[in-house]
Amino acid sequence: MQNFDFHNPTRIVFGAGRTGELDGLIPAGARVLVLFGGGSVRQNGTLDEVKAALGARHVVEFGGIEPNPTFETLMRAVAVIQAEKLDFLLAVGGGSVLDGTKFVAAAACFDGNPRDILAKFGRNAKQALPIGTVLTLPATGSEMNNGGVITIKAEGAKLPFSSPAVFPRFSLLDPTRTYSLPERQLANGVVDAYVHVMEQYLTTCAGAHVQDRFSEGLLLTLIEHGPAAVKGSDYEARANLMWTATLALNGLIGAGVAQDWSTHMIGHELTVKFDIDHARTLAVVLPAMMQVRREAKRCKLLQYADRVWGVTGGSDDERIDAAIARTRAFFESLGLPTRLSAYGIGADAIPAIVAQLEAHGMVKLGEAREVTPAVSRQVLEAAL
Repeated sequence: MQNFDFHNPTRIVFGAGRTGELDGLIPAGARVLVLFGGGSVRQNGTLDEVKAALGARHVVEFGGIEPNPTFETLMRAVAVIQAEKLDFLLAVGGGSVLDGTKFVAAAACFDGNPRDILAKFGRNAKQALPIGTVLTLPATGSEMNNGGVITIKAEGAKLPFSSPAVFPRFSLLDPTRTYSLPERQLANGVVDAYVHVMEQYLTTCAGAHVQDRFSEGLLLTLIEHGPAAVKGSDYEARANLMWTATLALNGLIGAGVAQDWSTHMIGHELTVKFDIDHARTLAVVLPAMMQVRREAKRCKLLQYADRVWGVTGGSDDERIDAAIARTRAFFESLGLPTRLSAYGIGADAIPAIVAQLEAHGMVKLGEAREVTPAVSRQVLEAAL
């Protein structure tokens, strides 16, 4: 196990009917910007509940944050903060709203061009306005971590960033908020959380037994309860999905272990270029990544086959093949295609995708920095 520091300051307020507790979580004199996405939080009453809980505080709304939040939109929120002299941000929505709010919080305090935050992946963002979140879609884990991903529309780039300054002060997680979500978004959430775990788990066998068992438990929970969470309004299934998605990316299972994230980086380019849902790009790329990098990941793939899928018979290669096939089948059972061809993407598109990876500096990816543009090309070819 590698040396590590682990610190997560986010307070989690979990359970049904707790929106009213916002009043005690935000300073009484705060001037609050409530950020959200489309009109769903207004239509289903969530926004009204949040505003009622905020009481007499000065509150300004900022809606319209996209599913892949753009730098251009977020900078308009920064202008509102400056004009209204706001000092607390409350994100109401899913991961995109939360990611965007983190960037706004940092950009509002940044001395210089906020574009530079993304150029340096957030390492230069030393201060941020305080953030709270009301989560409505379990998927990204953004409610309990210090990172996000922002799209720069003018550049055709989707770039990650992180900073200790943007950890939410608190996150309110009410599983009943998910009852109005369409199946597509819930299925995306299951796969997004699953791949978050895999990026930290499917690397090397390094004696990090605690992290491995935590990761395997999260994967098994998603396999067992994910379908029920997608298909029906079962509180237990939704609660387990919501908490699993949070634990998948709050730093716990990634502490002291090698991490990959190459599936995500390739997926980002597919989202930017073809406007495919983030989770759906991951469903396409991960099985292909497992196939192409099966030798480098052999030890962990065999452990994954045994402990997660119960595959113990046959040769090593047969067990790895079975694990990959079962992963692909799980994603497809949730309605997420696992081939580029399902989106009308053929081999002729691959050179442009690889060129985008190179343009964005994604040339040494993976836990061993061995996913070069040539390897990324192989992965994309395997995903056709």
